[in-house]
Amino acid sequence: MKMKSKPLLFLIIIIVVTLLAAIFDYQPLWNKALNTLGFSKSLSRPWHLGLDLVGGAHLTYEVNLTAVASEDQGSVMSGLRDLIERRVNLFGVSEPRVETVQSGNSHRLIVELAGTKDLAAAVKEIGETPFLDFREVEEVATSSVATSTDIIFNPTNLTGRYIKSAKVDFDRITREPRVLLEFNSEGAKIFEDLTAKNVGKPLAIFLDNDLIEMPVVREKITGGSAQITGRFSLDEARKLVERFNAGALPAPIKLISQQAVGATLGEKALNLCLIAGLVGLVLIFIFIISYYRLLGFFACLALTVYIALVLAIFKILPVTLTLAGIAGFIISAGMAIDANILIFERTKEELRKGISRPSAIEEGFRRAWFSIRDANLTTIISAIILYFLTTSLVQGFALTLLIGVLMSMFSAIIVTHAFLRVFIKS
Repeated sequence: MKMKSKPLLFLIIIIVVTLLAAIFDYQPLWNKALNTLGFSKSLSRPWHLGLDLVGGAHLTYEVNLTAVASEDQGSVMSGLRDLIERRVNLFGVSEPRVETVQSGNSHRLIVELAGTKDLAAAVKEIGETPFLDFREVEEVATSSVATSTDIIFNPTNLTGRYIKSAKVDFDRITREPRVLLEFNSEGAKIFEDLTAKNVGKPLAIFLDNDLIEMPVVREKITGGSAQITGRFSLDEARKLVERFNAGALPAPIKLISQQAVGATLGEKALNLCLIAGLVGLVLIFIFIISYYRLLGFFACLALTVYIALVLAIFKILPVTLTLAGIAGFIISAGMAIDANILIFERTKEELRKGISRPSAIEEGFRRAWFSIRDANLTTIISAIILYFLTTSLVQGFALTLLIGVLMSMFSAIIVTHAFLRVFIKS
């Protein structure tokens, strides 16, 4: 055997990374490694599985767009979808599926929360349409004692529907967090009149009849932009912004259907899919080793590296795995082997010319690269188009296929090449 220092070092790095990835992929090994290092299991990273595999909650909301102009309904539905996704993320559900559906004049939001067991808690967290409004503060004496007063909150015409945006900002001098509000043109006029009447007084802000903030008006505010300052932390400022944005819903929503989805069929399908993938992998190993001998053996090693690294990427991102997503991964694994076959066939052609084995392998990789690049590039373009122009069910397939194809090129061109450059007969 002829050992080359640089390829050998690179190969050792690949093997070490692969072993770490395998431990990371397999949960029992991951937990054992963490415990050995003194960490709790809470630091372990679970797989993110879709609703079709682990069950969860399926919620349907009816959206009332009667008060929204027809040309604005598309953007309003998109805004509602984004808002529901933010609420779901606060609930702690990874990669929720939130879609808009239109049938005639009916507009609906479909929410799928994979892995959610408490249906009531999910419904409560997402909630119905929140109502945010501004109220004037009035102190009324309750007795002859000067300090004995009650606070009365008087409703105004300024509500969340006039808010265009809310965001966190920082004071340029003190660097303390603050909340910036921007009203639309109609809301700016209402807000200007309201602040002019209440200079030096607090102005109460309510969300669903709960007081969330009561800043003091320092001056008459014109232009439709305002800022709320105070001694609150960054998390408190972010929470306040979330409440403003939640209360700025342009259309009311109503929960019309809720269903707890079981994962019995999904678990069975997952097991069958994994068994089919394992059987297919074994058959591929048998074929490629029997046909290409030593070259095939190294291709199998490279495919093992590929599987460990791709699964680790799925966990790190994380990618929500559905049955469609697993299918995309299996297809990309087949493409990884296909790239090796192209390389080996080119290598055999060079060997038949009578050149040395090292030269034949190098030439085989060089000649096969163009075919591998072009074939995978078309698949990458297709996966990108599917990801950005389709629903989340197809997006899962497209994402796993895209990651898998990119890693299959790395596996064939880099990993297999490294194995052959190290373990090659001169």
